[in-house]
Amino acid sequence: MITIIAKGIVKEENIAKFKEYAQTLIEETKKEEGCISYKLYEDINNPKIITFVEEWKNQDAIDKHVNASHFVEIVPKLRDLQESETEVNLYKLV
Repeated sequence: MITIIAKGIVKEENIAKFKEYAQTLIEETKKEEGCISYKLYEDINNPKIITFVEEWKNQDAIDKHVNASHFVEIVPKLRDLQESETEVNLYKLV
């Protein structure tokens, strides 16, 4: 299993739109084979900090995900709403 933590800072005026796009991405991603969990979190102290926490069966499932039509369509829209690049880290259980 691979866990992905994707943390971004959203422009304050774009938070609602970001969540709207993210909800569509989440709904479609959960249908993908190999997706164990795909959730969005908002920082309690700073609502501009938004973090996806994802769990995937393997790297092949992740590769398919990043090429899925909903990912290719929505992720650039999410990036446009952010203050800076998303920090993405992949983890394995030790």
